[in-house]
Amino acid sequence: MDSNLVVIGLVLLLVVVVLAVAVSFRSRGSGPAASDGGTRTSVRKPKQRTLRTKLARSRSALGDRLGSLLSRDTLDTGFWADLEDTLLTADVGVDTSAQIVTEVRKRAPQDGAVARQDLEAAIIEMLDGKDRSLDLTGDPAVILVVGVNGTGKTTSIAKLASQLTEAGHRVLLAAADTYRAAADEQLKAWASRVGVPVVSAAAGSDPASVAHDGYTRARAEGFDVMIVDTAGRLHSKTNLMDQLSKVARVLRREAGDIDEVLLVLDGTTGQNGIQQAQSFSAAVGVTGIVLTKLDGTSRGGVVIAVEEQLDVPVKYIGVGEGVNDLIPFDPTEFVEALLEP
Repeated sequence: MDSNLVVIGLVLLLVVVVLAVAVSFRSRGSGPAASDGGTRTSVRKPKQRTLRTKLARSRSALGDRLGSLLSRDTLDTGFWADLEDTLLTADVGVDTSAQIVTEVRKRAPQDGAVARQDLEAAIIEMLDGKDRSLDLTGDPAVILVVGVNGTGKTTSIAKLASQLTEAGHRVLLAAADTYRAAADEQLKAWASRVGVPVVSAAAGSDPASVAHDGYTRARAEGFDVMIVDTAGRLHSKTNLMDQLSKVARVLRREAGDIDEVLLVLDGTTGQNGIQQAQSFSAAVGVTGIVLTKLDGTSRGGVVIAVEEQLDVPVKYIGVGEGVNDLIPFDPTEFVEALLEP
């Protein structure tokens, strides 16, 4: 009898141990997936509801008018004119708004509910098919960041550096904005917060020289990515654009190519950003757009206009002050967050 109790006790103990091991294994397996270690990086995206909240002002500008407009049963000539006007209020642009309305009309929706679906589909298709990944194929990868004053260049650089670091990349910053007062200190303060080193020089130094020194250090010390901050400059100032072109030439000479030239545009300026983008593209060959401050503007439709008129992909959008508020641009998520009721 005693031996039977011992056997039963051992069996029960074995069952408890097996269950404990299974629970532990399941807990470990539910953690985040590891990075694939490739040359493209992914950044956490906010949940759709969060993005809808961040775009509240643009949603309001479009949504309030779309709500009453798309409740109509009859899609007459006045309806299509009002739809075009509604897109214009969100700064989609004259030509682009007309193009979108023409495409929706071709689909021949029978009522407002179907017209909303067709509108979303038409805009998503317009934005589809572009490579929005961040090219990090260089060794080290070189990212040159440009734009006019006040667009949020330096903060965008810090957010990008933080996210790249979190993804497992070793990042070095180069402070090639050597003219603006306290620019060096601002970049260093951000770099300290996100835990990345900075190459800088004395005020008034040649920006191209700083970019060169940054690349030399990044190469020598095995950094994966170097991000170059440049002075904000008006796109209409020829001498300053020439200086920026020199920075790009030096980097291309040293690295063979620049992996990314990111132009930071302030989303609140709307259509004014188009001319800026054209000038910077001519000077340094822009590969991607970062649209900032979209959480504080009703002009979110400028994303559509920028891509359609420039044929340069929007790669990131800024929707807040937090490090994770710089997010990869996803056309479907953006359009749904902007237009869906």
